[in-house]
Amino acid sequence: MLLAQSDIGGTIIWFVLFFVLIFLYPRLMLSQMIYKIEQSAVRMEAMSKRSISMVSKKTGNHKDAKQKIDSFTEFFVVEPSSIDPYGIVKKIDQTVRGMETRFDEFVDEIMPGKSYNDKQNINYGLRATIGLKQMSKIVRHYVELAKKFKNLQIAMILQMQLPIIEKIAESELKGSEAFINQWPVGDSIGPLAAAELMESSKEIAEDVVMGTATIEGRKCFVLKAKGPAPHLGRVDEAIEKIMKSNKIARVVTIDAGMKLEGEPTGAVAEGIGFAMGGWGEREIIENYLIPKKMPIDSIVVKVGFAEAIVPMKKEIYDSLPKVHEFVKKAVSRAKKNEKLIIIGVGNSSGIGDSKKELKGVKELVEKLDKKIKQEEKEGKKRRWF
Repeated sequence: MLLAQSDIGGTIIWFVLFFVLIFLYPRLMLSQMIYKIEQSAVRMEAMSKRSISMVSKKTGNHKDAKQKIDSFTEFFVVEPSSIDPYGIVKKIDQTVRGMETRFDEFVDEIMPGKSYNDKQNINYGLRATIGLKQMSKIVRHYVELAKKFKNLQIAMILQMQLPIIEKIAESELKGSEAFINQWPVGDSIGPLAAAELMESSKEIAEDVVMGTATIEGRKCFVLKAKGPAPHLGRVDEAIEKIMKSNKIARVVTIDAGMKLEGEPTGAVAEGIGFAMGGWGEREIIENYLIPKKMPIDSIVVKVGFAEAIVPMKKEIYDSLPKVHEFVKKAVSRAKKNEKLIIIGVGNSSGIGDSKKELKGVKELVEKLDKKIKQEEKEGKKRRWF
C-alpha cells in the first residue's frame, strides 16, 4: 500500500513538473536566445563605432569629422519606382550618379584641401562604414522586437542568420580599413589583371583609364578603373567612346565572381556575358552592345561573399597567370586583323594604372594575407575554448 501511494505521489509530481516545464521551457529558451542575440548586436554596434573612428582619424580632423561621419552614416538612397518598368535603368543610373555626387560633396566638406586620392580613400571607406552601420541597426531592430513581444520565432530566425550576418559585418569593417589605407581588395583582381597588360594608360572617361596591348597578334584596348585610389569608374562611357572611332569585334571582361562554398578561392572560370555587379551600369552597357550582336567573353576569379571587400588574399593574386591564359584564349577567337576591348571590372583600390605602377603590390598582398590568416587562426582558437 505504501509503495502504491509512493507511485501515485511520484506520478502526480511528474505530471505537475511536466506541465510547469511546458510553460517555463519556452520562456527559458527565449531568455537564452535573447541574451545571445543581444551580445551579437552589441558586437556589431562596437564594430560600427570602430569603423567610424578609423575613417574619422584618417581625415586628419578626428574630433570634428567623427560627429559628421556618424551623422552621415544615416544616409540612404530611395530606390526608383519600378511599377512602370519602362525607363527604370535610366532612373537607377540617375539615382546612382546623385548618390556619387552627394558622397563627393560630403568628403570635400570634411577634408578641405586634401588630395583627390586621399578623398577617394575616405569616400569608399565611408561606403563600407554606412553598410556596417545599417546592418547593426537592423540586427538591433529585430533584437528589440523579440524582446518587446517576447517572440521566440523572431529570436530563432535571427539567431540562425547571425553567423552569416556577423561574417559580412566583419568583412565590411576590414573593407573600410582597406579602402582608407588604399590596399588591394578581392574585387581588385579585375583591374589588377588589366593593369598587368598595360605599359601606359590615359584617362578616357570618368575615372576610367585605357591602355593598348597587342595580344596574340590582335590589337586590344584595355580598360580599368583609375587607381590606385578606390574607383569603379564609368566603363559604359569608355566603351562607347572607343567604339565610336574603332571597329570592335569582341569584348572580354575580367571580374571577381561569387564562389560557392566548397570551391577554392582564386579558381578561374570562363563564360559569356558582361561580368559586372552594381546598379544600372551593366544594363546600360548590355543595351549598347547586344543590339550590335557583339560577342562578349567573361572571365571570373572565384571569391567568397566576404572576400570581395576584404584585403586581397594571396590565392586571388596567384590566379593572375591563369586569368591571362584565358584572356589569350578569348582574344584568339577574333580574327588576326580585328580589334578587341578588354575590361578589368572592379574596384581599383591599391592598383596602379600600368604594369610599372604595380611594384610592391605582390609584397603588400602577401603581408596582408599573412596577417588575416593569423587573425583567423587566433579567432578559431578563441571559439574552440
